[in-house]
Amino acid sequence: METKNVIHYAAACISGILFVVCFPTLNLFFLAWIAIVPFLFSLYDKKPKQAFTAGFLLGIIYFFGTLYWIYHSINHYGHISFITSIIIVLLLCMYLSLYTGIFALLFSMAIKSTRLPALFIAPVLWVTIEFLRSYLFTGFPWSSMGYTQYTFLPVIQFADITGIYGISFLILAVNGAFADIALMKRRIRDIPLFPWFHTVIGLSLLLVCIISSLLYGYWRLGQERPGKQLRVGIIQGNIEQDKKWEPAYQSWVIDIYKDLSTQAASSSPSLIVWPETAVPFYFNTDREHTKQLFDLQNQLNVSLLFGAVVVKEKKEGRNLLANSAVLLTKDGRVSYLYDKIHLVPFGEYVPLRKFLFFMDKLVAGVGDYVKGNHYLRAETSYGGFATLICYEIIFPGLVRKFYVKGGDFIVNITNDAWFGKTTGPYQHFSMAVFRAIENRKPVIRAANTGISGFIDSNGRIHSKTSLFQTAVLIQDFKTDSTRSFYTKYGDLFSFLCIVCSILMITHLLGKTRRS
Repeated sequence: METKNVIHYAAACISGILFVVCFPTLNLFFLAWIAIVPFLFSLYDKKPKQAFTAGFLLGIIYFFGTLYWIYHSINHYGHISFITSIIIVLLLCMYLSLYTGIFALLFSMAIKSTRLPALFIAPVLWVTIEFLRSYLFTGFPWSSMGYTQYTFLPVIQFADITGIYGISFLILAVNGAFADIALMKRRIRDIPLFPWFHTVIGLSLLLVCIISSLLYGYWRLGQERPGKQLRVGIIQGNIEQDKKWEPAYQSWVIDIYKDLSTQAASSSPSLIVWPETAVPFYFNTDREHTKQLFDLQNQLNVSLLFGAVVVKEKKEGRNLLANSAVLLTKDGRVSYLYDKIHLVPFGEYVPLRKFLFFMDKLVAGVGDYVKGNHYLRAETSYGGFATLICYEIIFPGLVRKFYVKGGDFIVNITNDAWFGKTTGPYQHFSMAVFRAIENRKPVIRAANTGISGFIDSNGRIHSKTSLFQTAVLIQDFKTDSTRSFYTKYGDLFSFLCIVCSILMITHLLGKTRRS
């Protein structure tokens, strides 16, 4: 391999590694602001095939480093060998790496054939690619670059205008600015009449944006939020995944939630929240255990929200199930039942079942779930809320739909026991910070084995549990009735980036044809 190629691919590896260490649990978030500079610099004057290959390699390192934990559920609970589990994760990473490969290809073409600065090209293309990745083929927005900044509260407050993608934009713009400085001499040499003042103007505008973001952030963090005080109890049952649905442990699981909830009720909360599929039986179908749950509710004298599996209908001898959230009022009535809308592919259903019929043999029970169709919100005396189940919380566009017409807080119930003691649960929790800021709604998060916690509407984490800890978490927090710009109007910023990308790509294609 030529020396130049070695350097080219080395830069992709360096940037990929720097990306990985920015995410939980290492949390070296400050590196994100320079992480892609070596890669962007290396793409200058590279052939399209080389650029795509480098972007693909970057993606493999980036995505495998942040998503390796998926193997745990496939291996431990899907009963698939370790090697096969890793191969499956690598296949997913190869698909996701196509996006970074396309980004590299387009950036390489634009930086050497247009007069636009990298601080504009890089973020516009990156946000477009990141947004498309969030929606195509059911969507997988995990590992978006903006999530690295979940603890950098002053700079991420403008997510209530742009969503998470605006944070990714700013990070890539800063990286692009450093690349512009490094590439200045080469571009002046290679591009006739190169307008260096474009870069100067771009750097000046970027500086204004950074200062404005920080001023806006500190202003938002100091604002008094419109809402009222509410006390909530979270129950983290810490039920091992392989015992959760075992009939022999059914009474044991129920007793754990009963004892912990009784303990929580002594603090007089308005609401107690259990995690996703907390009850180890089919709610309403299993009459005996459903009655026990109602009896417990009468003793608690507190509203109880819990995750349950509900039988919707039977078809061809199979139970069609819904992954649901159920709210019981103080007097024991079901006042709210929400069925999960965004199901996990290959975890809760099999896409293209006719062609992938063999998947049922790989993971027991896959494909039995049906999705909900209604964006339901519970309306109570202590506020209106939606319940996002499991990884629904990672979809910004999905979450905002529940709050377009109002609401006071967000509840997220999940079961991250599938991912063991990997970085997966930490990443999952960190993403909830952005849903709080985007919609200006505090988040109550109940996870079976952790991480459970409370996040206010400015993204501050007020309290949280450890992984694999049996816990009762009681918190007084303030609800927030604000309807943010992002909640009202959605991903306008991302659509603007998409339009700019289309114009840029059209220009590049036209120039290629002419040459």
